Amino acid sequence: MEGKEEDIHVGASRFSERQPLGTAAQIRSQKDYTEPKSAPLFEGAELSSWSFWRAAIAEFFASFIFLYITIGTVIGNVLSGACNGVGTQGIAWAFGGAIFALVYCTAGVSGGHINPAVTFGMFLARKVSLPRALIYMVAQILGAIAGAGVVKGFQKQAFQASGGGANFVHHGYTKGDGLGAEIVGTFLLVYTVFSATDAKRNARDSHTPVLAPLPIGFAVFLVHLATIPITGTGINPARSLGAAIVYNRDQAWDDHWIFWVGPFSGAALAAFYHLFIIRAIPFKSRSSLRG
Repeated sequence: MEGKEEDIHVGASRFSERQPLGTAAQIRSQKDYTEPKSAPLFEGAELSSWSFWRAAIAEFFASFIFLYITIGTVIGNVLSGACNGVGTQGIAWAFGGAIFALVYCTAGVSGGHINPAVTFGMFLARKVSLPRALIYMVAQILGAIAGAGVVKGFQKQAFQASGGGANFVHHGYTKGDGLGAEIVGTFLLVYTVFSATDAKRNARDSHTPVLAPLPIGFAVFLVHLATIPITGTGINPARSLGAAIVYNRDQAWDDHWIFWVGPFSGAALAAFYHLFIIRAIPFKSRSSLRG
């Protein structure tokens, strides 16, 4: 019986009954793939590079367009009423569709963050340097303010009457509910960003970089479906701050801290989960050093 068991073991190793699609590609990528180096904490040379500032400009305009489209959709829905408006699903599609289009347009220039929480997660994962993360966040916030400002300029009365698309904890929910919803929603978004842009997956599946904006946009859509009734869905501090500054009413500022603490906490959890649990990169680095 012992010899028979050995034959079965060898046979199973040689001829797998079920070979998942892409297994051969995975084997090749494991041989050829090397983990990208972490971004330096500070790299002064990039501050004098045109590509650095071009990326910041791309983040500004992407945030500008994002706020213009989404806040405009929110206002239009409120003015149209319950029967004629696009409703929660339509608003969710506006946010998700805008992110899909804008990530597709800017991914090759800046990485397509369009969100300080995403940038924060990328920084924690050492995907971007500290100066790049800070400049991106400033550009995103300024773009969001400009986008909301243009919407208000086009339709001032409607903007004020509809609350300017500002985020706040809705009636019937506690601040804890709002904070939890923002943490979970941002976790899903940033985890999707990590998964869709994972360098090892890109080495294995050549189609992944092309499809990356799709799951990211779809994640934004899903989070909005779940979270609009609770907070209106922030998961993007620049979006929340831009709307709050332009609207500038007490309601927009009462719970504003939630839309920073929640997204940044969710982004940090997503970075930890992806790096330590899914990829176990720190542990791989230690084992390679020992070897």
